[in-house]
Parts: sequence; C-alpha cells; structure tokens
Amino acid sequence: MKNHVGVRYVKFHDDRANLVTSPVKDIRDELFNHLLHTQVTAVLTTEQGGVAVGLLEAAEAARSLGLKGDVLAKDGSIVKAGQPLLRVQGTPKGVVMTEDIVIGIIAKPSGIATAARAAAEAAGGTVEVVAGAWKKVPPECKKAFRTAASLGGLRTRIAEHPFVYLDKNYVRILGGIVQALEAARRMEGRTLVVQLKGETGPIDEEAVEAARAGAAIIMIDTGNENDLREAIRRLEKEGLRKSVRVAFAGGIRIEDIGRIGALGADIVDIGTAIVDAPMMQLRFDVISVG
Repeated sequence: MKNHVGVRYVKFHDDRANLVTSPVKDIRDELFNHLLHTQVTAVLTTEQGGVAVGLLEAAEAARSLGLKGDVLAKDGSIVKAGQPLLRVQGTPKGVVMTEDIVIGIIAKPSGIATAARAAAEAAGGTVEVVAGAWKKVPPECKKAFRTAASLGGLRTRIAEHPFVYLDKNYVRILGGIVQALEAARRMEGRTLVVQLKGETGPIDEEAVEAARAGAAIIMIDTGNENDLREAIRRLEKEGLRKSVRVAFAGGIRIEDIGRIGALGADIVDIGTAIVDAPMMQLRFDVISVG
C-alpha cells in the first residue's frame, strides 16, 4: 500500500505494521539513524525447561547480519527455565532484525526435541521409539525437525539403511502383501518393512502372511491395540514371532508408549505427538545499549 507521500510499504512476515519499506527505504534506518555507531547487546533466554536445539544455526544467522553471536548452551543439551541460550551484539538495526530470525530457528525444533526426549523417557528402555510422520512435514522443515528429534533421543527411521518400506500404496499397486515383498526381495541386502492396515484380511492373517513372505519388520498401523495383541498372539501360535519385529503406529501419545511396549511391541512409531509439539517459549531482550 502507499502512504500520503507515495512511499510503498511492505509488511514484514510477522505483520508488524509498516516496519519495512521497499528496498529504497527501511524505516529502521530512520529510527536508528542517530545510533549508527552504537553497540547493542541482546540475550535470548528460554522460559521453560527442555532440550534446546538450533543454537549454532541461530548464531550463524546473527553473524550473517554482521553481529557477533555467542552460543551460551550446547546444542541438544537439557536447559532450565531462565537459562540464556544465545547472546548477540551489533548495530541496533542488526539486533532487531536478528530477533525476527533466531527465535524461529530455535523455538519449534526445541519443542520437537523436548517432546522426543519425553517419548524416549516414557519408553524406559523397554521398547524402541521411532519418530515418524515426516511425510506430513513441509520439505523445507524436514531436515531441521529430524535433527531435533534425533537430538531428543529418538530414531527417525523405522530401520537402519539400507531398507525398503512398503506402505499401503505400494502393497495396493503391487497386488498384495506377498507380491510387494517378493518385488522388494529382489533388492538384496535390504531390511524389508511392510505396513499392515487390515485391508486384505484380518490383521493377524496379514501379519502371518508378511512374516512368511520375508518381512523383517511388520508395521501395524491401525492405532487399535487389539490388532497388536491379535497379531502377536497369532505370530506366536505359528512359531513366527522370533523371525519378525512388530512395530505399532496410529495416533499414539507419549503417555501410551509404556502400555504399548507392555503389550509386546518391539517398536512404537510416534509421529503427530512429536511434530505437533508446542514451541519452546523464548524471550529476546536487549540488555545493554552503548
């Protein structure tokens, strides 16, 4: 839009009114015109305990704006409420610009890492917990979010590479569970994982079919704990339980992990509860001017 003297203003990404003008005019330059040689120091502090990640990237972002950036906590470390995470020093304009960048770099990934740690603790070493749901995350966020979950103590893949994960659509396209596993077996040396949803028959029958066809891991992705019980019971009855690992997924909350492990699952795949974790609450404060 234009103001009364014809200067076109563009809104900043966080909708702060008219802070940034076109490339020819930046209101911050006018606001801080008399402070061009003043040094401002600010500190980013967490307002809650958790696992802090993204600190190195945030410091680098500050440096890219010409500021000095000091990391005050180790990336991936457990922090307490009130603990300083990052200190920046530079021009007034650089410092206020940095605030709009570094909080976003740290807040959401730290929330994910904190939830991941809670999930790992809930497992208590009795069941393996994997963070899934990456298909639901915007591509530009995947790397940062995966790293955060890893720093929180979770694996982010159902198996170590190399592996083949056959989800329901592969099974549908290839004509069934057995056909999908037969196609995947042609790629030697890969761990075969297949998703089961009870689409081709009762879940316990699908589990037996997958185990006999060479699956190393069967993923019971129904969220129905009775399906897990029935699949394990049937695998044991057929003498197949030791030949296959059983994973379970579908709307699992952190507080469900211990119970699902007690039902006999080898792996719990928890997705939404991790990627939808609330952001870590952070505060960016100028602590000295001059």
